[in-house]
Formats: sequence, structure tokens, C-alpha cells
Amino acid sequence: MHKRVHPWLRRIRVAVVPGPDTPLVRTVLGGLERCFRQRGDEVQASPDDTTDVLLTTARFGEPLPWRQALLFTGRRRFGLQRLPTLYTLVHITRDALHRLLDHFRAALAKDPPDPADFSFPGLASHAYRVLIEQGRRGGPILSLERLVQAQAKCIRILLVVGEERPLWAYHFDLVGAHPRSEGDPPDAFYEDIVLRIVTAVSTYEVTQHQEVGEPIPRALWKQLETPPAMRMAGQQLGERGFFTEMVRIADLVEVPAVSDAIASQYSEGCFATWDPLLGALIATATGSARPVDKGNITDDDLAVIAGVRPDGLGALIRQVEGKRPAPPSSESVEMFGMDSTLPEVALGAEWAGARAPVARSKLHGHRGIAAYDPRRVEYVPLDEPYFHYPVSCATAAQAEGIKAAFARSQALRNPADPRQVVFTVLPGHGAVIVEKWLAGARPFQVIWEYMDAGYLRVHNLIPQGPMAYVPGAQGLMELRAEDEAWAGVDARLLRD
Repeated sequence: MHKRVHPWLRRIRVAVVPGPDTPLVRTVLGGLERCFRQRGDEVQASPDDTTDVLLTTARFGEPLPWRQALLFTGRRRFGLQRLPTLYTLVHITRDALHRLLDHFRAALAKDPPDPADFSFPGLASHAYRVLIEQGRRGGPILSLERLVQAQAKCIRILLVVGEERPLWAYHFDLVGAHPRSEGDPPDAFYEDIVLRIVTAVSTYEVTQHQEVGEPIPRALWKQLETPPAMRMAGQQLGERGFFTEMVRIADLVEVPAVSDAIASQYSEGCFATWDPLLGALIATATGSARPVDKGNITDDDLAVIAGVRPDGLGALIRQVEGKRPAPPSSESVEMFGMDSTLPEVALGAEWAGARAPVARSKLHGHRGIAAYDPRRVEYVPLDEPYFHYPVSCATAAQAEGIKAAFARSQALRNPADPRQVVFTVLPGHGAVIVEKWLAGARPFQVIWEYMDAGYLRVHNLIPQGPMAYVPGAQGLMELRAEDEAWAGVDARLLRD
């Protein structure tokens, strides 16, 4: 099948620094090097400050000491100003993979679970909590993913499955993605892996936020209805299990100076709503800087987004007098940026006739959407390349993809359209949901009430690649996805 690629891919520089390996891993490394060169990328003998990708290897089930892990030592070892994007190839046989997935499946089915079932070499003593929570969220494959990442001391893993030749490879990342590259035919296998890697490093992060304007007076902040509404929304969404638990690196492995190499934890999503009085978005703070419980936020967990930098590298934020500074979630650029292609609306009397973006509230979470009612909800797909070659969170490519998807929304482009909620799906990542303005409703109330009524069915499983919604029971549009997590289980899940 022909897969469309993103138009903004560039040539990259790759350095290979082998670690512990197997004959199959060496074969795959050789195939990847050939494919990079054929594409016009540069394969370097040793990494330097121009290197985009550092490829290394590790053995499955053998914990890599942190002093040997390039994630923690690569900069010093090679005298680099920054660490390139690190990928680790790990080999597992098909039988071993199935045994471990069966083990996790049985262990996760126990009530209560037995911590001993989740005890593995190289993990912290309380790592079982992460493996259990992640497995319950995304199935046995997600427990396996966190185990391999912890033992290999790397976030981006290429888990190659096979004996003498590769049968397929999983692509693991920070948020728990696990799409597959199929091993047959071999040329397509290597090309798919290479294009996924190139896609990941051809974009850039948009987290260089800047402060603008004078601080918002504390007295004005206390008058706003939006901050308490945000707190209520967090509680309501938390009660419905929308937010996944934050993953803390220290809960998985015991390593020093985690923050020097990567964030100590990653956020479980974010949400924002428009404040008509401020003329700005009020959004949740980033969870990568400090732990933030999105189901129980405080004013210190809120940030004010006044715009997007002209160069697109981050958001423009305003501080609040006397309030702890709160850098916004990395998704703030996508949340503000999508309004630029959509109309404004004149609000009713309860908002004093102010003008505001047609999209009132925006919710980004690491959850899937199993089904929706097309009479009340609109689905807007991303452009095709995003389904074959997903991008990372906090990147310009993700922000632009989301903006383009919502720009095509008929419900948003026509404020009179009766559909009040619009969403898109980020394969391997989650979903972005927005609601329109509705008189008498609090921020996010339409979204959580649609969840309760079954008009928007949120589910733990997230499509990992191509997907579509097709007519199903009770007038709903039901998800059909090509990846293995959804194979043969759609109808049962959707009707539970």
C-alpha cells in the first residue's frame, strides 16, 4: 500500500553506536543504514553536534546500567552540546513476546493484581504500580512497552520481533504509542522504519513560551468565572476517568539526575477554555515541569495564553499578579493556533455580547474515541500522512496538523450547525475535543454531558494507524482501526 509522507521531511544525519545486541539486531541495523543512505541521509561514523539521530542497541530482558545508557551519558561521552534523538533497537523472539503478553494479560485480569507478577530485573521496587496502571489503560502491550523502556533506559524503542529475520517491529515512545512496521517485504520494512524516524526529527518543539504585557491584577483574576469553572471541569472529567495517571520516571527506574536527561514525568493531557473578559485562553500548566493532577487542579495549575509567537516557537503568556508562574502545557500552541482559521462569534447577554472564538473549550487527552453520534458530534480527520507517520506531542507538526483538521470542520465554520462538539484523533497519541458556546452551560459541560449520554464514547484503546468511523448500532459512527489492538474487538467494546 502506498503511504503518503509529510511534505516537510528533510535529510537527516544519523550516527550508529552499537551496544549489546543479537545477530538479528545487527542485520536490522545494516538494513536501516542502507535505507538511510538510499534516501540521501548521512550516516556518520561518530555523533557530533550536527547529528539528528543516535541509534544504539540493547538486549531484551537485560537491564542496561545507567552508566552505560546513552540517554544519561551520551553528551559527556561524545562531547556534545545536546543529545540527539535517541533510538534503541531491542530484539525479542515471537514466542517470548507472546509469552510475556499472555503473562501481562493474566496478571492484569487479577482483582486485586499481585505486585509479584510485575516484578522484573532493573525496575524500581514500586514500578509495578506503573505497569499495572499502564496495562489497564492500554492493554498488555503498554505494560510491555514500559518494561522495555525501563530496562533499556531509553524512551524511543524499536522492538524487533523475529528469529532469524524480522517479522515486524514496534515503535515505542513517551506517550505509549506502539504502531508496527511489518517485516515483509524487507525493503518496505526498512523504509517504513526510516520514514517514521525521519518524521519524528524533521519537526521541532513549540515550547519556547514568552511572557507579554503587564501581569493581570489579582483583583481582576478573582472576579473571573473561568478559573473556578476550570477547576470544576477538571473534577468532572477526572470523575469520568478521562485523565490517565502521570508517568514518573523515578517510579519505574532508580537513576540519578533524571531531569538532566529528560523530564521527570510527562503530562497526561491538558484542557483550556476562552475567557471573554480577558480575551485569552486559560489553560492547564505543563506536567513536565512539575506534577499536575488534572483532575484536581488549583489556580497555580492554570496559565493564561494570550497568543502564539510570530515565529510559532511557543505561546505568548501573561502572568497573574501574586500567583505562582505556571508554564502552559505544550499543547497550548495548537489550542490557540486553531482559532486563527475559524470564525469568531458574538456571545449572548450572559457574556455581555463579547466576541470570542467559535471553539469555546478544548480538551487534549491520551484516550481514544470509540464511537460518536453524528447528529450531535463531528469528526474531522487529520491529513493522511499523520495516520501512517505520526508526529510527537509539543511539535509544530502536531499543532499544524490539528489546526488544519479543525479548519475543515463544518460545525465550527458554521456556528449555526447544531453539532456542539467536534473532535479529531491523533494516532498513537489520543484525541483533541472542542465544544462550542451554549447559553447556560459551563465550560466543558457539553463535553462531559455528551460522554454521559453516549454521544461521545471515550475508550482506553487508541488507534495506532489508519482508521475510519463507519455506521453502527443506534445511529452511532463506530471506530474501525487496522492495528492489532482493535482487531476483532470493536463491536464488543463499543456496545459494553
